[in-house]
Amino acid sequence: MAYVGVVGPSAATAAQEAAAERVGAGLARRGHVVVCGGRGGVMAAVSRGAAGAGGTVLGILPGHDRAEANEHVTVAVPTGMGEMRNALVVRASDVLVAVGSSWGTLSEVALAVSARVPVVGIGGWALPDDGPRRVGSADEALTAVDELLGPGRPG
Repeated sequence: MAYVGVVGPSAATAAQEAAAERVGAGLARRGHVVVCGGRGGVMAAVSRGAAGAGGTVLGILPGHDRAEANEHVTVAVPTGMGEMRNALVVRASDVLVAVGSSWGTLSEVALAVSARVPVVGIGGWALPDDGPRRVGSADEALTAVDELLGPGRPG
């Protein structure tokens, strides 16, 4: 079992939410724990997908109240850290999947690259070659996660 972080905009598009939900379901079917920021948009969609497939969702919240978590989060961790909790999402993850782009998502991708946590990006910004492994769909993201969690990696 691996811990796979999924990040993306809280004001997500319908396409981003659909991709995140599919990624969440696929990760849960593989037995992985989904790590996210625990609130809305991509976070709610990946949580819904994982929970719907019987998976576990760890929501690392920016505020002080567990009630901030979306209804699909299994374990809610209030941090009181605001956007600084992005570092905890990254550090709790063996691999990070970024769906779409926002400033918060970019910060998580940057922290992951700096910490040598592999990143798979569906959409989002074009970043240097040592940045996210770019893919075009949820299915391609799941295949990339499988490859990154291959022999010698958690999972």
